[in-house]
Amino acid sequence: MPRFATLLLDLDGTLVDAFTTIHRGYCHTLPHFGLPEPTMAEVRRAVGGGIHQAMGHFLPPEKIPAAVAMHVAFSDSILLEDVVLLPGAMDLLRAQHAAGVCLAVFTNKRGEHARRICDHLGVTPLLRGVFGARDTAWLKPQPEFAAHVLAQTGARADSTMLIGDSPFDVQAAHNGGFPCWAVTTGTHDATELRAAGADAVFPDLVALHRALEATPAP
Repeated sequence: MPRFATLLLDLDGTLVDAFTTIHRGYCHTLPHFGLPEPTMAEVRRAVGGGIHQAMGHFLPPEKIPAAVAMHVAFSDSILLEDVVLLPGAMDLLRAQHAAGVCLAVFTNKRGEHARRICDHLGVTPLLRGVFGARDTAWLKPQPEFAAHVLAQTGARADSTMLIGDSPFDVQAAHNGGFPCWAVTTGTHDATELRAAGADAVFPDLVALHRALEATPAP
């Protein structure tokens, strides 16, 4: 019997490596606003809370709407060129799905983009749903977003866990009333994730999956 009946999974930095695409989007956009192309490290530090918040790391508020529109349009045109599943992602999804666990993607990436990526990488048949930005009025870590996902998947908070890679994921899980296990394959290191209150931290999904399978059901 699985330890958790439902696993909610962040997308970028957790299930997939989309940072090449994301970085290309910022390198395309920011020079149009008089800024140099950012480094990958700068982009990694910025993302996680939704594109408007991330763009605010580079531009003043009055320029953010136009920059976001440009970034989204360009990213849409290259969305599937570089994205790949992270090591251990498919094994975890297949094993947990076979065990009867409800799986869903819970991301601040635009929902339409997240669903295209999941379709492209062949994981959609294993998922109960893909929930992202603009699907609702909320973003992680707002508790309403977590409550919406639980309601849509028929899940209960006391048997749910979120797997993510950022403090936004930790906050979203705790605001929703469930734990967060974090991986360091995305935007933050282990020290930052522990400081944010992650219930466990792992170097990758391979290690997390081993720990998950070794954790007995209540």
